[in-house]
Amino acid sequence: MPELPEVETVRRGLQPVMEGGVIVHAEVRRPDLRWPFPERMAERLEGQRVERLRRRSKYILIDLGSGETLIVHLGMSGRILVSGGRIGHYHHAEPMAKRHDHVVLHMADGATVTFNDARRFGAMDLTLTESLDRHRLLAGLGPEPLGNEFHEDCLLKRLRGKKTSAKTALLDQRVVAGLGNIYVCEALHRSGISPTRMAGRISRRRLRDLVVSIRQVLREAIEAGGSSLRDFRKSDGEIGYFQHSFEVYGREGKPCLRSGCDGCVVRIAQSGRSTFYCPECQR
Repeated sequence: MPELPEVETVRRGLQPVMEGGVIVHAEVRRPDLRWPFPERMAERLEGQRVERLRRRSKYILIDLGSGETLIVHLGMSGRILVSGGRIGHYHHAEPMAKRHDHVVLHMADGATVTFNDARRFGAMDLTLTESLDRHRLLAGLGPEPLGNEFHEDCLLKRLRGKKTSAKTALLDQRVVAGLGNIYVCEALHRSGISPTRMAGRISRRRLRDLVVSIRQVLREAIEAGGSSLRDFRKSDGEIGYFQHSFEVYGREGKPCLRSGCDGCVVRIAQSGRSTFYCPECQR
């Protein structure tokens, strides 16, 4: 599933095409994805100016002139692709319609924004912008890891008393928003914290290092356009490249890349997901 860097990469790709533009026509080609689409979705989108594109956790938020916000979640295999308009210095031709193109937005300048989702685990909803923070998908989310509210004191408070593992706690979107399996593994390795360590027993000093590592990993991943393992593509159809910088994720049996460490990366299962780490340098 796309994590914060992948969603932020898509948002940045959509911003020059959609922000300030008008949706002249909206095609909604099926009644649902993971859940039913909101009532009259196409009608509520058509003719609306896109005031702003934002991101909250793993959700893209499209604020409309009508006072509503379109909430978009990519799910496991969702892609949002732009065609028919200019992206940077390149012109992307309009492609033939594909089987899994479920929502297509036609912009006034000729660009087309297509939501393609083969597995249909993605989601869209429309809600009043003024009450967005109370929406069921967003209300319980923790702080943004790249925001000012995320710091060692915040993390210390949110992990206090937790008897779950560090890895499991960081995947909890109520603790910190937007992190997923890949970037939690990478951040824990950089900070030297074992994913199996009890979350509530990590010292303030080590949490300070963890906050720094989380921020570094996310920023580097965004700069690289995210990680493309299976389905993820940027809005121009290109892949991301951060997978080439993984230090532990997917490197089972390979030497640890930390300077001075002679250990090897191992894989264990935690909460039904694969965890990659080095037991020599992560304690």
